[in-house]
Amino acid sequence: MEAQLLTESKYVRLMQAAKDVRTSAYAPYSHFPVGAAILFSDGEIVTGCNVENASFGLTVCAERSAMCAAVAASKKHPLAVAIAGEEGKLCPPCGACRQFLYEFNPQMTVVLEDAAGLIGYQLSELLPAGFSADELGEEKNKCKN
Repeated sequence: MEAQLLTESKYVRLMQAAKDVRTSAYAPYSHFPVGAAILFSDGEIVTGCNVENASFGLTVCAERSAMCAAVAASKKHPLAVAIAGEEGKLCPPCGACRQFLYEFNPQMTVVLEDAAGLIGYQLSELLPAGFSADELGEEKNKCKN
């Protein structure tokens, strides 16, 4: 669906934005900076980077950082996310980020890059049987945004 709207040039632009923001990462413990860039239908890209903490469980991944920034800007329907970790190596989202992003669009494209080039996956491929509001039934109506 939406993945068909993405051209190679959009993949490249999105990955470059992820690489650019990766330089802002705060990763003094893992020394593994990650950048993420999320594309919306209006063409806007919202970025985020990982922010580590001495209490490791409080670390925020780049993907969640970017999506939180997007929500703060009233953007809740992403088309794609690009994730840039170590140059030339795939940096797929962790399980928590897959579930977090699934909330906003299970059909979004996840753009990764390795030494061979860019690769696009559908988020639902990376998180089969993801949990969504549909599983909440009537309970979901108790908390409206």
